Amino acid sequence: MPQRSPALLSPRKSPVQARSTASVDAILDATIQVLLNVGKERLTTTRVALRAGVSVGTLYQYFPNKSALLQAVLRRHLAAVVQAVEDVCTQQKGQTLRQMATALITAFLAVKMKDSRTSTALYSVSSDVDGARIAKDMSVRSNKAIVRMLESASEPLATDPQLVASTLQAAMFGVSRTLLESSSPEKRLEPARAELIRMACAYLESSTAGHSESRV
Repeated sequence: MPQRSPALLSPRKSPVQARSTASVDAILDATIQVLLNVGKERLTTTRVALRAGVSVGTLYQYFPNKSALLQAVLRRHLAAVVQAVEDVCTQQKGQTLRQMATALITAFLAVKMKDSRTSTALYSVSSDVDGARIAKDMSVRSNKAIVRMLESASEPLATDPQLVASTLQAAMFGVSRTLLESSSPEKRLEPARAELIRMACAYLESSTAGHSESRV
């Protein structure tokens, strides 16, 4: 599928007043509801406006087309995931690597799987709205937060913290994607979370300066 011009995907304007922000939030919430109810092929700006309780003209003040709506919803979803990661990384500074891994993975999967139907639906439209670029931008933010957290750990790492952070992210993204692609993500969440934490803790322990010295 040919890539759409960024200008066609970008919102027309940003809300500057509380009332405008509420309208945009209502439109984005309605977009998700319509997406879940009828699918991306049957989703239209008219359906979304009707569900949001606004006129199509009001919707077009902020979003020029269907693709812009879907991209905005995806961006909001990913921003919430990144915010959760940044918050937990700030809270865990100075803790042990095991505590960091447990808290990070728990927070990430909690927000990612909070509404698995929505996450799955947004995953399915990602390729249509330049989702890879958005995810990459968000991943950079998450990586910086995880690096700062790891650098503050009570056990110093012998491996480059940025490499360790990237490895942890890859593992978390892989598990969440597998869950979303499964037939029963809710049932598989807890076992997957426990295994991911076990794997991450073992990896982090093997990456510490003390562990590296013991192998010399």
